[in-house]
Amino acid sequence: MNTAVQTPVQMTLTGVGKVYANDTTALQNVNLEIRRGEFYSFVGPSGCGKSTIFKLIAGLSEPTSGSIEMNGEELSKEDIGFVFQNATLLPWRPVLDNVALPLELKGVGKKERREKAQEAVDLVGLSGYEESLPRELSGGMQMRVSIARALTARPKLLLMDEPFGALDEMTRQNLHFELLRIWQKTEMTVLFITHNVFESVFLSTKVAIMSAGPGRITKVHRIPDYERNERFRSSPEFSDWVGTISEELHQHEA
Repeated sequence: MNTAVQTPVQMTLTGVGKVYANDTTALQNVNLEIRRGEFYSFVGPSGCGKSTIFKLIAGLSEPTSGSIEMNGEELSKEDIGFVFQNATLLPWRPVLDNVALPLELKGVGKKERREKAQEAVDLVGLSGYEESLPRELSGGMQMRVSIARALTARPKLLLMDEPFGALDEMTRQNLHFELLRIWQKTEMTVLFITHNVFESVFLSTKVAIMSAGPGRITKVHRIPDYERNERFRSSPEFSDWVGTISEELHQHEA
């Protein structure tokens, strides 16, 4: 996707705060403007509220203050897909049935949900594995199933909470290319949590830096529209961006 062309605003977070029952302030005055089709990564130390932001956006929790709007309207859960840190697949269900589960829970008919699940399986490159059980798949393949499951309802927004954190480096890098291919083909908006600065720079159109105590966004960087390939990984531009973001993270941790 050519991010040089500015797309319409898809989501706005205005003055968002979250205080838990024990008076812990998880987030304070978070303001964000997210445009359609962006790949937006969030990096920061543990406890800075990255996952809390995702829970609020997904409607799994309510903000204590501020508002979250989609296209100027109240957010709908139907517009959002979620990929968790672990694949969270049902071990007794084959791939196609795992992918179709969200549609099954919504009461979609068997024929329609299997057709949509098959489209998602094809999209993530798992054609031929429809009847495989999760235990028969590698960790990277299980994560692809999890991504496919999130895509069955064709969400406008995909939330990914450290989806590649438990994978080996080679598998992680391969999935980077797969995720970028899916993102470019679907043109959906992706919000991505990671502790890996290299990952954030390689994948993202924008990187939000967060600090803790309480959680807040300190800066947002727009990453230029470089071609994402192995040459970019070894380029001076990539190293410069990694250095810039790493330095800012360390400043806020100090």
